[in-house]
Amino acid sequence: MNIKYLYLIFTVMASALLMTGCQSLDEDPRADLTPGTYYKTPQEMEGTIASMYRVLCPDDAWGYIAWQAAWFGSDDLSTVPGSNKEDGRDFDRLQGSASNGWMSNLWNGAWKAIYQANAILTSIDNVEYNSESDRNAAAGQAYFIRGMCYFYLVRTYGDLPIVNGSVDISERPDRDPVSSVYEFILSDLTQAEAYLPETWPGQPGKANRFAAKAMLADVYLSLTGWPMNQTENYAKAAEKANDVIQAGKYTLVPNYGDVFKTNNNSECIFALQYNTAGGLPRRSTGQFACPNDEHSAAGDEGWHDFCTEITFFRNAPKCERTDETFLTELKILKNGEWHIIPWDKMAEAGNTDDIGTNYQHPWYKKFRYGVAASGSTAGDGVNETEELIVKMNPSTDKTLDLIRYPFVLLHYAEASAMAGGGPTAASYEAINTVRRRAGLPDLTPGLSQTAFRDSVVYERAYECAGENGIRWFDIVRLQMLPQILAERVKGTWTENQFWENELNPNYTSGQGLQTRYLAPIPQGEMERNPNWKQNPGY
Repeated sequence: MNIKYLYLIFTVMASALLMTGCQSLDEDPRADLTPGTYYKTPQEMEGTIASMYRVLCPDDAWGYIAWQAAWFGSDDLSTVPGSNKEDGRDFDRLQGSASNGWMSNLWNGAWKAIYQANAILTSIDNVEYNSESDRNAAAGQAYFIRGMCYFYLVRTYGDLPIVNGSVDISERPDRDPVSSVYEFILSDLTQAEAYLPETWPGQPGKANRFAAKAMLADVYLSLTGWPMNQTENYAKAAEKANDVIQAGKYTLVPNYGDVFKTNNNSECIFALQYNTAGGLPRRSTGQFACPNDEHSAAGDEGWHDFCTEITFFRNAPKCERTDETFLTELKILKNGEWHIIPWDKMAEAGNTDDIGTNYQHPWYKKFRYGVAASGSTAGDGVNETEELIVKMNPSTDKTLDLIRYPFVLLHYAEASAMAGGGPTAASYEAINTVRRRAGLPDLTPGLSQTAFRDSVVYERAYECAGENGIRWFDIVRLQMLPQILAERVKGTWTENQFWENELNPNYTSGQGLQTRYLAPIPQGEMERNPNWKQNPGY
C-alpha cells in the first residue's frame, strides 16, 4: 500500500542534518528538506543516506539509554529508585504509560529514519548512477534501515501504519495489523539482501548483505513465537543465519570485554557510528552506567541511569564473560583514599568510618568503557585503572552494535534445533562457539529439543545482556513474563525492597501479563491520530 506519511516526522526534520555526520559520509542538509525533487546526483543522494543513519544516533533517538525504556520490564535492565530515572522505573515495574517521556526516543528515532528511507526510495529514479549496482546499493541501504526500524517498532508497539510513500501532513493513516507489518518488513529486508554489496571497504557503518541476512534471521525467529506463532519460520531463520556463518566473514573477538572497548571489530555486523569531536557522542555508556557511589579523581560522579537486576546477576554462569559483564566491586573515594568495596556491602550502622555502597546492587561493567586506552585522560567513557577512576565522561565514541556475530550463532543454534527433530552437531557447534569464548565448557550433548532451546535462550540472555532489547524480545516471543516475575520476586531481599519488588500486585501474581508484552503508543501520537485505538491495558 502507498500511504502518505505521518505528521509526527515533519516537524523534526529541518534541523536534523546541521551537525557533523556519523557514518563516514558527506552530508547535505538540503537533502532532508525536498524529497522527490532535489536529488540529481549520487553525491546528493549520499547526503540523504548519511542522514538516514544519522537520525538514529542522537540523544533523542537511539544514542541515549532511554531508547530502551519500553524494554525495562526485562530482567536484565533496571534503574535506581526516584531521581530523574522514573520513566525507566515505570517500565521496570511494568507500569509504563503512554505519557512516558523516555519512550519517545525509540519511536521518534525510528520514524525519522523511516522518513529518510522513504525519501531515498521515492527519489532514487531521479539520480543518474554510473551503474545499476550502484543504484541498487543505495536503495538497499534504505530498504534495510526501513525494515530494521519497523522491526523494532512492531515488536514494541504491535500494529503500525505502513508508510512507504511521500509526505502529506494532513493524512491520518490507520494502524495496520502486525501480520501485515511483518510482511512489509520481510519484503524490505529481502530487497536489501538482494541489493546490498557484501562489503563497503573503508566505510564502516553502512549496512551490507550480511547485515540484511542476519536481520532476516532475527525476523523469522521472531515470527515463530508470540504473537504470530509461525513455527514454520524456524527453518528460514536457520537458513539466513547459516548464510552468514558459512560466509566466514566474521569471527568472535577473543576476549569478551574487548568487544565493548573497540569499534567495528571482527564480530560487528552492523553498528551505528559515533564521533564526540564531531558533535555526535554516544550517551548510553560511560558515566551513565556508573553508580553515584563512584567519583573520579577529577571530581565526576556516576549518573546511575541503568544497571542489571539482582536475580539476573545471581543466575549468571560463573565464567570470564560474567566477570567482564558485571561490576561487582566499586571504587569509592573517601577522605582522599580509594577503597574497593563489594557491591552488596552495607555500612555498619552508627560507624561513620565504615564504607558501604548506596544501593547494594550490581552494575554493568561492559558499558563503562569508551574506546580510549585504560587509564588515559581522554574524554571517552570511564577511564580507570585497577585501583582508581581517572575520569568519567557521559560521552563516548563507542559504536552502538546492533548486530553482533554471536547473536547470529545463537539464532542458528536455536532455529536449526527447532526446525527439525532436535539439535544437530551444527546446532551444538554454534552455541559452543559462543560458550568457549565466554570461558564455559561445551553444552551437555543429547539434550531434548526444548532443553536445547532453553539453553540457547539462557546463553543469549548473558551474551547480550543489556543490549538493545534482545533479552526482552526473547521474553515476549516465548511469553516468559510469568516465570521472569516469579524469579524477580524470589530474588528480592530485605535490604533491597525498593528495587525489583516494586510491582503492581496484579502483575506479580501473573494477572494481565499479556497486555504488558506491548508498550503503549505515545500519547502525542494518539492525540494526533484520533482514529487509533490504544494498546490493551493502557
